[in-house]
Amino acid sequence: MANVQLEFQASAGEADPQSRPLLVLGQLHNLHRLPWAQLRGKLQPRVSEEIWQGALSTLNPNPTDSCPLYLNYATVAALPSRVSRHNSPSAAHFITRLVRNCLPGGINRCIIMVCERSDVFASACALARAFPLFTHRSSASRRTEKKTVIVEFFLVGQNNGPIEVATLTCLASATEGVRLAARIVDTPCNEMNTNSFLEEIKKVGKDLGIVPTVIRDEELNEKGFGGIYGVGKAAVHPPALAVLSHTPDGATQTIAWVGKGIVYDTGGLSIKGKTTMPGMKRDCGGAAAVLGAFKATVKQGFKDNLHAVFCLAENSVGPNATRPDDIHVLYSGKTVEINNTDAEGRLVLADGVAYACKDLGADIILDMATLTGAQGIATGKYHAAVLTNNEDWEKACVIAGRNCGDLVHPLVYCPELHFSEFTSAVADMKNSVADRDNTPSSCAGLFIASHIGFDWSGVWVHIDIAAPVHAGERATGYGVALLLSLFGRASEDPLLNMVSPLGCNGDSPDEEMERDSKRRRLV
Repeated sequence: MANVQLEFQASAGEADPQSRPLLVLGQLHNLHRLPWAQLRGKLQPRVSEEIWQGALSTLNPNPTDSCPLYLNYATVAALPSRVSRHNSPSAAHFITRLVRNCLPGGINRCIIMVCERSDVFASACALARAFPLFTHRSSASRRTEKKTVIVEFFLVGQNNGPIEVATLTCLASATEGVRLAARIVDTPCNEMNTNSFLEEIKKVGKDLGIVPTVIRDEELNEKGFGGIYGVGKAAVHPPALAVLSHTPDGATQTIAWVGKGIVYDTGGLSIKGKTTMPGMKRDCGGAAAVLGAFKATVKQGFKDNLHAVFCLAENSVGPNATRPDDIHVLYSGKTVEINNTDAEGRLVLADGVAYACKDLGADIILDMATLTGAQGIATGKYHAAVLTNNEDWEKACVIAGRNCGDLVHPLVYCPELHFSEFTSAVADMKNSVADRDNTPSSCAGLFIASHIGFDWSGVWVHIDIAAPVHAGERATGYGVALLLSLFGRASEDPLLNMVSPLGCNGDSPDEEMERDSKRRRLV
C-alpha cells in the first residue's frame, strides 16, 4: 500500500477487470440504483448484467457484505444499510475496512464509490486511510513499480450530477493531508524526531510559500516557554515551537490550530512500562493532523487568518530530565508543580495556546492532541473527545465529525467542579489530577484552558484524539478531515462549505452577506 498513488477522476474510463481489477462499493440501496450502462465498460467481457444483478441479490450486509464478480479481479461490497445517530451517514469506518479487505490486487486498480453527494468528502477521506504511505518492509524496497488506484464517484439521490473538477481537486488535497498525517504518525522516532518534524513543516511551508517561525532549544527557555522546554530538554534533539501563518487580505478573524507534537513519550522519569510504551511514536498525532489540514485548507483557499502552532518535543529520560516536584513557569506566567512527568502533553499545549492568545491574537483557538488514555474509555476508539467553553462549538464539532467521518463526542465542561483536582500548596497548580477517577480527560483539557483563562472571551476547543489516531498498528490520519469540515465555512472551496457544520443550502447572495459575519464567528 505504501507506493500507491490515489487518483480521483470524474470518469475512470473502460477497462477489462483482468487488466484493471475493480471494486464497486456503496450502500445496498445505492448499488441497486447504479445503472448497468455505467458499469458495462468496466466489467465486460468478464461480467454480464445477469451476473451483476445476481451478485446484488446475494448481498446481505450485517453490517457489511461482499461478493466476487469475477475470480479475484472484480468485487462488489455493501456498506451498512443504516447507521446510528452517533455514526457518520457515510459509514466511513466500514469503507476503510472493506477497501482493505476486498480491493483486488494489481498495479492499476479502480474503485467505483456509489454514494450521495453529501457523503463524497467523508468517503474519499475514508478511502485514503486504506492506503498508508509508511513502510520499512524489505520487500517493499525491492518493488520499483508505482501502483495506482483510480477512484470514480457515482452520485445518487438529490444533486446527483457529475463530479466537478473543483471537487476532485479538493478531494486530492484532503486525502493528501490525511495520508501525510498518517505517515508522520507511523514513522518511528529514530526517523521522525523533532528535527525531522521541523523539516516536514518547512516542506509544507515551501509548498505554500510560507516561511515558518521557529523558536528552539535554549531560546524557548529564555522566552519563557517553560512547558515545551521542560518536557523536551533531556532529549538529544531539542524541543521547538514552530508556527505556519496564513494571513490573507480581507480576513475578519484569527484562528489558531495548536498541535501536540510529542515525537516520542517515554513518560519521562515517571516512566511508562514495557507494555504501555510501545506505540508512543503516535503521540505527535495532533501536530501531524494540524500540518496535514493546514496544507489542504490553505491550498483550497482560506479566507481568515490561520496559524498552525506546533509544540514539538521528545519526552525523554536523562540527566537533564524534569523531575517530579520541579516547578516550571509556563508561557502564561503561571507556575506548575510537576507531580507526573508523563502528563507532558498538557504542558506543551499550555505554552502553545498561551502563545496563540498573547502573540497571535487568536479569536478562536483549537488544540488537538493524543492527550489521555482515558479518552478511549470516555468516548471509545472511534470518537475523539471534545471539550470547549462554547456550547455552539461543541455541537458544531459533533456535526462536523458526522459530515467528514472523523467522529467526535463531548466531554463534561465544568471547571468550577473539576479544576480543583490540580491544587498545589506551592505553585499555581500541579500538572496531574489528585483523583484519576474524576473525569481525567476533562481535567486534562481544563489544565490547558487555564493558561488562557476560563474567563477568556474567545472560543477555545480541545480535541483529544488518543484512541482514534490509530486503528490497530496503523495511523488513521485522524483530525485532518475534521479540521477541514469544522472550519469549512471560512474556505473558498464549495465542497468544504457543504460539509461544514452550517452546510451550504444555496443561500442567496444577500442572505449570504447578511449571515457571513455571524456564521464565521461560529465556524
